Amino acid sequence: MTASKQELDELALSEAEYATIVERLGREPNALELGLFGSLWSEHCGYKHSKPLLRMLPGDSPRVMVGLGKENAGVVDIGDGFAIVMKIESHNHPSAIEPYQGAATGIGGIVRDIFTMGARPIALLNSLRFGPLSDSHNRHLFGGVVSGISGYGNCIGIPNVGGEILFSPTYSGNPLVNAMCVGIIDKAKLVSATTGGAGNLLMLVGAETGRDGIHGASGLASRAFEESRELRPAVQVGNPFLEKILIEACLEIANTTHIVGLQDLGAAGLTSAAIEAAANGGVGIEVDVAKVPRRESGMSPYEVMLSESQERMLVIVKDGHQDKVQRIFSKWDLQSSVIGRVTDDGAARIINGESCEANLPVSLLTDPPEYRLDGIIPAWQKTAQEYPMGNIPLPTESANSILLQILSSPNIASKEWVYRQYDHHVQTNTVIPPGSDAAVLRIKTTKKGIALSTDGNGRYCYLDPFTGGAIAVAEACRNVSCVGAEPIALTDCLNFGNPEKPEIYYQLEESIKGMTEAAQMLNVPIVSGNVSLYNESHGESIYPTPIIGTLGLLENVKQHVSSGFKKIGDLVVLLGYDNITPKLTTLAGSEYMEIVHNLVVGRPSIKLDLEVSVQQACRRAIKKSLLSSAHDCSDGGLVVAIAESCITGQFGFEASFEPPERWDAALFGEQQSRIIVSLDPQNLSGLEQICGEENVPWRQIGRVSGEGIVVPGVIDISLTQASHAWNRGIHQALSVNATDSP
Repeated sequence: MTASKQELDELALSEAEYATIVERLGREPNALELGLFGSLWSEHCGYKHSKPLLRMLPGDSPRVMVGLGKENAGVVDIGDGFAIVMKIESHNHPSAIEPYQGAATGIGGIVRDIFTMGARPIALLNSLRFGPLSDSHNRHLFGGVVSGISGYGNCIGIPNVGGEILFSPTYSGNPLVNAMCVGIIDKAKLVSATTGGAGNLLMLVGAETGRDGIHGASGLASRAFEESRELRPAVQVGNPFLEKILIEACLEIANTTHIVGLQDLGAAGLTSAAIEAAANGGVGIEVDVAKVPRRESGMSPYEVMLSESQERMLVIVKDGHQDKVQRIFSKWDLQSSVIGRVTDDGAARIINGESCEANLPVSLLTDPPEYRLDGIIPAWQKTAQEYPMGNIPLPTESANSILLQILSSPNIASKEWVYRQYDHHVQTNTVIPPGSDAAVLRIKTTKKGIALSTDGNGRYCYLDPFTGGAIAVAEACRNVSCVGAEPIALTDCLNFGNPEKPEIYYQLEESIKGMTEAAQMLNVPIVSGNVSLYNESHGESIYPTPIIGTLGLLENVKQHVSSGFKKIGDLVVLLGYDNITPKLTTLAGSEYMEIVHNLVVGRPSIKLDLEVSVQQACRRAIKKSLLSSAHDCSDGGLVVAIAESCITGQFGFEASFEPPERWDAALFGEQQSRIIVSLDPQNLSGLEQICGEENVPWRQIGRVSGEGIVVPGVIDISLTQASHAWNRGIHQALSVNATDSP
């Protein structure tokens, strides 16, 4: 067949790529074969524009057992015979169309990436972005996504322990739904996504196959939205109760000697699961679609191979062991069918009974073209960076009023409205629940604990993608350092617009370069991740938004702190800078600038050598039990971080400094590499010694008090006022507009 432009467009293949297929194959592909290429050569599966850039990311560490791009998720040795399996990935476009199912199946998919490696999932996190809640459609997306995450996650019994949520007009119509899952495994029992050698059998287990999700990988996740297209059929439908059973059954199977590999059916369904497993094994496969259980009649081989129906797993079974495997699945009331076999000829053959429907080299299907573009610095970036920050006037409003405005901003306000809908204590491992800088979980049977966090700031990356990428890594690591954990591994989800546009490609490349430099400086490997491109709606791209998920390790889980102040009389110390800087450049990309001046301008900055030292000093002080609390000073600036520690601890603060004339920069500037700690006065000399050894500047900035939040001359509000603003921010944003049509 000769494919039409419309057919290629449906598969997100270019005419040049089709010509490459024909040339390398030596013939025209038929419709099914073209569908296989469309899925496996899609941006979502093939990483055509990002793979050359991703090779820059550092992935080596003595702890890394499985690194970036090697398997479904990264694997990190934490000692005592245990390993952590971790990954973050996106479900942005499906969530924009069907927010409940898009978010729910995003959870289901990331969980399968973890237990397909034989690991028990023990924690979920999410990083979400939406347009302003003043818009009824954004409220619809926000509510649907949160409900989808809780509806699926709560049913499968995995605690949702952390994450972050931010709002900006750039995400209107194209929300970001990034889900992270962490699992634990006996490191000697790791399962691979491989077929093994010829003669092994391919067994499909779980849900029946339907027509949902067809072209999800190629048509939905690998190009920008087109308002005129009906995309709902490309969104999968989830069944969390079936997934829960699938988790238990697959973990039981993984502990037997009957199988050689496991692979989940996610993007591109059976196509990617079977063919990528064959590529990992260096072999061929034969799949008989007639043997695939279906829930809809009249399905073609094309539909069966490209369906993204959820809750399905591909099990590679040793020949002769299929009856034993099926008995285990039957015990769990799961349907399983042998649908094919592993061959030694390197071909992917799709048959339908006696008829051969497709016959292609596995090596060709899994070798998409790679594109290395020349990026162009966007004109808007230069204009924003060169904005005359010295012309920014002091606001006429009082600092009290501005602080309350920022505390009630949905970007800063408490996210309890969201996480109270999640079960974060199931499995009884949670030590620090959502609401602090990082979640902490105990590792049962050991003294160890792990800390988990996600972070990313699209405004910073919009203004300077290199620095924004570096800050995303630094802040994510700083979050786990603030609870006392050493960052030992990262996972990333790169959310960008259309990479075929030189300006967007520039943002992608520079962000990855910034992430690389920060990860190298902090000596933390990136072990897994996901790329989500073509995030655009109405012709406009989202902010470039790299999201970083961090794993931190506590050798003794009891040696941790949280962000809230603990007792009256404790000293409050700022680590990282020994003066209260009035530099206006610290307002670049800040929450203050957008709320008060309606501007996203300036040039963010970070000193990575200082970042390394500050985090190390904080961790050492926590390990020596010198600190009562520690809190990352980031979004909102110094006084917002202080207020958050006051509110979560239910104690006040009295400053020992008076801000300079430019109090807005001093209080609300978002200078990086700062941590606010509180401690008993008798511990100050111990902290001073550590800071000296780590070459970390510090300054005592006040004391924990029993009343309000006071900074002489500028801030004087009650704890009740601050708490009300911060705790009610999300609820008020939703309630004020509740009468609008959905």
